[in-house]
Amino acid sequence: MTRGTRWERRRYAFWAPLYDFVVWPLRKARRRSLDGLGLRAGERVLLVGAGTGEDLPFIPEGVFTVATDLTPAMLRRAWRKARDSHHLAVMDGHSLALRGSTFDAVVLHLILAVIPDPALCLADAVRVLRPGGRIAIFDKFVADGGNASLGRRLLNRVTRPIATDITRRLDDIIRDSQVRVRRVRNEPAIGGKFSIVQLRGE
Repeated sequence: MTRGTRWERRRYAFWAPLYDFVVWPLRKARRRSLDGLGLRAGERVLLVGAGTGEDLPFIPEGVFTVATDLTPAMLRRAWRKARDSHHLAVMDGHSLALRGSTFDAVVLHLILAVIPDPALCLADAVRVLRPGGRIAIFDKFVADGGNASLGRRLLNRVTRPIATDITRRLDDIIRDSQVRVRRVRNEPAIGGKFSIVQLRGE
């Protein structure tokens, strides 16, 4: 485990008891993102950075689910929301201990603005995705083609060490990935700072 990984694990172990309360206002957006995948019984879905399992209640019955997170303290809370078809495991989102081309869909909710190397995280998500599979992203990004404002960059000096980077651009993250953007939806109900993005693997 690298020094950076140890810090990430400690940081989110601290947040684990508070996490559900902090992200509760985002539940409807999470559900809309998952609904966009059109998951069907018999399919396999991977949740990277599953945290306390806030997405698990929205996975349809009969979908085989693997939920991963770097932080054991997060997954201990996720167990309370898991069903028999949900399998939880501690993994680093940069390098998933999973075979390639094994999942019909991958969910990246609130992970790409947190993980140290978001492009590497997305690349490994694509690796485990079956050809033509779907990826759901829900996170906070600077608008494509734009740059973070001075105020946002200054605020990021506070938010990044505590919890999340608010200056990342999705177009930078997906530029070298073997995916096609299917749909982008902004979430005006929470200030328009979050986006739901659907990608399709090649």
